[in-house]
Amino acid sequence: MNITTTISRMKHALLILCCLTQVALAQTKVTVKGSDTMVILAQKWAETYMASHKEVSIQVTGGGTGTGVAALQNNTTDLCNASRPLKAAEVLECVKAFKAKPAEHKVALDGLAVYVNSANPIKELTLAQLESIFTGKITNWKDVGGADGNITLYSRENSSGTYEFFKEHVLNKKDFAANAQTMPGTAAVLQAVAKDPAGIGYGGAAYGAGAKHLQIKKDASSNGVEPNEATVQSGEYPISRALFIYNNPGVEKGPIADYLAWIESDEGQKVVKDVGYFPLKK
Repeated sequence: MNITTTISRMKHALLILCCLTQVALAQTKVTVKGSDTMVILAQKWAETYMASHKEVSIQVTGGGTGTGVAALQNNTTDLCNASRPLKAAEVLECVKAFKAKPAEHKVALDGLAVYVNSANPIKELTLAQLESIFTGKITNWKDVGGADGNITLYSRENSSGTYEFFKEHVLNKKDFAANAQTMPGTAAVLQAVAKDPAGIGYGGAAYGAGAKHLQIKKDASSNGVEPNEATVQSGEYPISRALFIYNNPGVEKGPIADYLAWIESDEGQKVVKDVGYFPLKK
């Protein structure tokens, strides 16, 4: 290879590098952090949106709602995914950080499902039974109509919005039993329950492979209710909830505003349904 050919190839490579650099610099980077429950949904939103918006790069990470809120307060994320509403104290910290209340976007609905092993004969439980099971008052499946055997509890870590929602709305703010095994995400809860015939756990409706969800009854005289689109949108399912995105209103412009609007559009809500959660009621 002569020197002229070598120089020509180096120039060509440099030109390609410059072009790639210009494309990278032209991209707007949007960071999303928070709820592990929402990770699969947020990743699918990002993937779908970026396919038709090459000028935007969306980076999604989990860690739990609490982790996302902390990142929002520290101005280290653009968007915070949350599987529960922000607390008053968290809003106050945001005001201190960026001199405004965080903007709240309700982006999807979820029926918080209760999962047991597929071999478990139990088909339904009341909210009171769930409270007694997860607080440790009931420790044997036979006490709720199942086979004789100890119950193994699988829970989320306390930085999880799902953990906090379940504790507030199912346990009535009581503490989880000390022997509840803490898992790093909903997928881990499902994997554990799927392998453990004595297991029970909870998580978002989009996670269900390998285990079965129970019908939930408000009380002993009520009918068991499935977590599906109709029952979640109507609020009939006893553990229905909204999923949120929070952000500093000061950054809600340009690409970020466009992305949030797309999420709430018919196209973005179709992704919600495709993933296994439930779209906002029109």
